[in-house]
Amino acid sequence: MSPSSIWQRVRARLVREPARAGEGVAHGDQAAQSLRALLDDPQIPKAVRESLAAEFARLESMLGKLERGELHIAVFGRVSVGKSALANALLGEDAFTVGVLHGTTREAGQRAWREVAGGGVHLIDTPGIDELDGEARERLAYDVAGVCDLVVFVVDGDMTQRERDALATLALTERPLLLALNKADRYREDERDRLLERLREHAAGLVRADDVVAIAAQPAAIKRVRVAADGSEQAELVEQVPELGALRARLLAVLEREGRTLVALNASLFAGRVADQVGARIAEARRELAGTVIRQYCIAKALAVALNPIPVADLLAAGALDGALVMHLGRVYGLPLTKSEAGTLIAVITAQLAALMGAIWGVHLVASALKGLSAGVSTVVTAGAQGALAWYATELVGRAAEKYLVAGKSWGELGPKRVVADIVANLDRDSILREAREEILRRLRTRSA
Repeated sequence: MSPSSIWQRVRARLVREPARAGEGVAHGDQAAQSLRALLDDPQIPKAVRESLAAEFARLESMLGKLERGELHIAVFGRVSVGKSALANALLGEDAFTVGVLHGTTREAGQRAWREVAGGGVHLIDTPGIDELDGEARERLAYDVAGVCDLVVFVVDGDMTQRERDALATLALTERPLLLALNKADRYREDERDRLLERLREHAAGLVRADDVVAIAAQPAAIKRVRVAADGSEQAELVEQVPELGALRARLLAVLEREGRTLVALNASLFAGRVADQVGARIAEARRELAGTVIRQYCIAKALAVALNPIPVADLLAAGALDGALVMHLGRVYGLPLTKSEAGTLIAVITAQLAALMGAIWGVHLVASALKGLSAGVSTVVTAGAQGALAWYATELVGRAAEKYLVAGKSWGELGPKRVVADIVANLDRDSILREAREEILRRLRTRSA
């Protein structure tokens, strides 16, 4: 079973079935299997692994996180909304820098929060998404949030368009989102309720209504007058306790119920994306190699036809080259063909081509006979044209065979007639013939010299 199919089954089950008690471990085992299968897949070419080195390194990291039972929570939002203050308030210590400087958080920071369901929960503070001259930090914020298991999106008022866009982008990562209205102590109760309702409207379809909560991570100090024993008065500022009850309750409920499942789902989603990338890179490499192979056979066939002075014998030689081409393409796509299979495939393709391009093959046969009748005198005249037609025919055969192989040795629902017709329609015949003729004549001049 391929890594892609494994992760798809894992993801389908995790999305379809709500987490139940004790299922988190099983989900984690399934996800770990999908990651390990992808990491250890011997069929992934070395060049593909090297081109996706960062993604494979992240897979290794995610596998370690699964095995350690860790869960990562990202605190996300624009600058100065209180992300670091919230992370510190949840931790109960000043682990992350909080300051008045615009964009104090310069890089992602991580600290362990607490033990949940036997695993460590880690909070990750991210740079502000609208940091001035901070495009790199913004990319880092999205990157960190993209590999976390749960995201707390922090705002301090009605959402801006940039925040709404960012929330929609994060929703595409398919992990749970909580929306926290920070600095709620600045608003009257009725104002806060209206803001929460407004935020729920913005987040409709992206965040559950119950997961939109009000908090005060670092409430403003209250001024209080203290009366001394001698009757003198002295003003002092009294720090207030953070108001995180609603958010903490939502976080713990989600973590206790679905913590391990969230980690498993996130890992499976990421493994799926990497599997898709691997598949795309392999397909691209195969297409490039197939293109090179087809061109090599086009040149060989064109020269064989152009240089052979015996009538019709050149066409027989060309047919042998077509068979070799199809078998070579089968190896490129990891679907080897026997001689019998290759012959059957060529017969199907040429039958469709003959129906579409009978006139071309007529010209081809006439040119072949002309060479014999003229004892080779007219070879220079006809070789370029006839060889170019042979080149074009090989291009069509190769591209049709490639379509058949890419579909897993199948013509699909369209059938060979439509597939071949589409290839004929999409290839620029004139440019191919012009290139072929120039290449053939160049090689003929080189040989005669």
